[in-house]
Amino acid sequence: MSTINLEKIFEPKSIAVIGASDREGSVGYIIFNNLIGSGYNGVVFPINPKRESVQGVQAFKSINDVKVKVDMAIICTPATTVKALVEDCGKKGIKGMIIISAGFAEMGEEGKKELAEIERIRKKYEMRIIGPNCLGVVHPKNRMNASFAKNNVSLGKVAFISQSGALGTAVLDWALSNNIGFSNFVSLGSMVDVNFGDLIDYFGADSNTESIVMYVESITEARRFLSAAKGFAMNKPIIVVKAGRFAEGAAAAASHTGALAGEDDIYDAAFKRVGVIRVDEVQDLFHLSEQLAWQPKPEGNRLAIITNAGGPGVMAVDSIIGHEGKLAELSDKTMKKLNETMPPCWSRSNPVDILGDANAQRYAEALDICLNDPKIDGALVILTPQAMTESTKTAKLLAEKAQNKGKPILAVWMGTNLVREGKRVLRDAKIPCYSTPEAGVRAFMNMYKYTKHIELLYETPEDIEEEENIPVAKIKKDLKKIYKTGRIVLSETEAKSIFEEYGINTTAPKLAKTSDDAVKLAKDIGYPIVMKIQSEDISHKSDANCVMLNIKSDEDVKNKFDEIISNAKKYNKKANLDGVAVQKMVSGVGHEIIIGSKKDHLFGSVVLFGMGGIGVEAFKDRNVGIPPLNQTLAKRLIEGTKVCKFLKEGYRNIPPANMKLLEETLINFSQLLVDLPEIKEIDINPIKINDKEIVALDGRIILDEKYMKDPKNASDHLVISPYPKEFVSKKTIGGVDMTFRPIRPEDEPMWLEMFKSFSQESLRFRFFHIIKEMPHSKRIRYTFNDYDREIAIIPVTEENGKKKILGVARMTGDANHNHAEFAIILRDKWQSQGLGEELFDYLMDIAKKKGWKKMTALVLRDNTKMVRLFKKKGCSVTYDPDEDLEKVEYNL
Repeated sequence: MSTINLEKIFEPKSIAVIGASDREGSVGYIIFNNLIGSGYNGVVFPINPKRESVQGVQAFKSINDVKVKVDMAIICTPATTVKALVEDCGKKGIKGMIIISAGFAEMGEEGKKELAEIERIRKKYEMRIIGPNCLGVVHPKNRMNASFAKNNVSLGKVAFISQSGALGTAVLDWALSNNIGFSNFVSLGSMVDVNFGDLIDYFGADSNTESIVMYVESITEARRFLSAAKGFAMNKPIIVVKAGRFAEGAAAAASHTGALAGEDDIYDAAFKRVGVIRVDEVQDLFHLSEQLAWQPKPEGNRLAIITNAGGPGVMAVDSIIGHEGKLAELSDKTMKKLNETMPPCWSRSNPVDILGDANAQRYAEALDICLNDPKIDGALVILTPQAMTESTKTAKLLAEKAQNKGKPILAVWMGTNLVREGKRVLRDAKIPCYSTPEAGVRAFMNMYKYTKHIELLYETPEDIEEEENIPVAKIKKDLKKIYKTGRIVLSETEAKSIFEEYGINTTAPKLAKTSDDAVKLAKDIGYPIVMKIQSEDISHKSDANCVMLNIKSDEDVKNKFDEIISNAKKYNKKANLDGVAVQKMVSGVGHEIIIGSKKDHLFGSVVLFGMGGIGVEAFKDRNVGIPPLNQTLAKRLIEGTKVCKFLKEGYRNIPPANMKLLEETLINFSQLLVDLPEIKEIDINPIKINDKEIVALDGRIILDEKYMKDPKNASDHLVISPYPKEFVSKKTIGGVDMTFRPIRPEDEPMWLEMFKSFSQESLRFRFFHIIKEMPHSKRIRYTFNDYDREIAIIPVTEENGKKKILGVARMTGDANHNHAEFAIILRDKWQSQGLGEELFDYLMDIAKKKGWKKMTALVLRDNTKMVRLFKKKGCSVTYDPDEDLEKVEYNL
């Protein structure tokens, strides 16, 4: 998919309405009436074979009768007619289309077949389609209401995308009454073509859109969605309400991981992975987008509450604690100033209760004092209308005090008629205003959640060395052999051998077929030992009483062997028993955790982490992450669980866990998932960890039958593009050994050292102006790359025992995966040494492999070295006098 031709839907100069009608109340009537009655300045053609005119406008029998160019067609005829109409529009050269008609995927198999035919025709003519079964599109700036929503839509800076047409109309009505405007409104419907990812790309690049809000029921093309969202979420908030949070009737799973990693948890993990903020209610979509546009982002979650009534203050406190925020602690300086200015009976704590007779001036003074406290991150001002209350005057003074404070201010004006004008004043001053303390607190915490999440998402990870020389090809060959024997469940021994290859320490079990075998193995391993049944038909060995611990003698081994076999047969008479696994008993105290994975039908392989052992399903303390993981992402995955507190601090006689070792284990586990799409589910439970070691005590791997039968692209099971190891290569240039490789987030310190080495001239040539400071918030733009869209190749060498980046060759593709912009910068001493030419060739070779067709660059005219290089490599170089730049083009 791409954003090609979407401008024909959002910026059409001419529209044909197929099914336009004179019958009031019909969809064809409303859509045509909306277009000609909304002030749209393009041309609208009604298509109706039975009418000479529609609503006073000359009608056409078919689209073929329109003799001029048409940019977009809107189809609102019965589903049975749609396929032929799409074909007619394709032949006519129409590139944009909205299909309002229902009766396709929602009508069963026949409907799905019709939908597939429409998609085939769409591709044939390179058209873009929104729908079917949708409400349409509204673009207020162009006064284009190409929908059957009767609501007027105000112009604003928020793009609203809804998968539900009915909900869309309700939201438009609510937004109108709350003075909320839109840059665009889109009802997606069944998404035969245009999906959420396409629209995020389009609105992300739209200068009239400051935030994107979405009502989501389900996502298609998850990788594209996440790639688009990640590209824009830091600069343009993307806020989502996802329906279906509590799914019922989940199918029984073959592992703990399958049972615990529910669909909603995976959606949550996916949204967090790319900086999308999920809220619970539709109104929160718009409240949060307004807050982020109007107010400074809070640096922390410490809230000051200023109120003229005790009850609402207590309600706000309950809400802030319930949302895991903090009631700000007032500093001594703040307390002193409040004591000097407030009445003697003020609360002398937070909430700052300034009493029922508080006038506007008292509110303003209290707010001013609190906002100057460095321990306060934001203020919630609550007003209840009492005898002495000055609602409007207070609002005006707050608006004055809010200027240039650098901290968010939110208001709660409780009541209706008595506070109506005050609410209007606050909104005009761009201070969000709510009717209840809970709504105000939730708004503040949603703002904090967005800013904190973006900050954590782009925290520079530590550079942890990955396991090297993993025999991936051999492992894949072994998995194929196992599958050919008719098995999809690996034995514990087989599973643990794979874990060991990826640096995950295990108890390395040995299989005993008889009790005598078990005694011999026990002696070799050394007592005490653990014995477990080995059978692909018994998933949870403890439930079958087939796990025996702390066995210390030969006699005990023989007895336990017979007992395990007997218990297994009782538990499942038809179970195929391979024997009994014998392994070392791990002594000493430690925490029990679980690490697992399952393949989601939409988001591919996911990672589960949480409390392990026999309590894993009872406590359900888990968190879900999306691979690949780095050190920061592994750390966040751990921190999202309750067991994290015990791991960090220890518990009773159990010491704190080695957190670095745990992070390394999760990274290694993530790499296993990246390398092995053959795996459907993994369960490593329990894993014991203490301050010195981490050991997997039990493990299970289930193969993906669908993949084993029909292997796809190696990374189709991942929705986040993994590090492209295929673009790593050793080079020797000018007698210096170096490695060409894609940049990683972990490289930020090296990148900064290189940046500081550049001369002012080099900086001006690369960035078109001299940059003196490069804070972390800007550096992440250059080191956190989405490898589906952007590749930055760095030559890395070692000088005096320290690794250094010698330069960067970067290319950034467009959403259509067709065209990319590129740039090259080198350390000053490496310029004109042949390195730039090598990087150019390397970059273009990667571009060809990615399927990009055209590469472009902009170069300052006096950057003669770079201009000379590009000309030498066969680029077209054209001077643009208007921009005073050389425009470079290279066709692949």
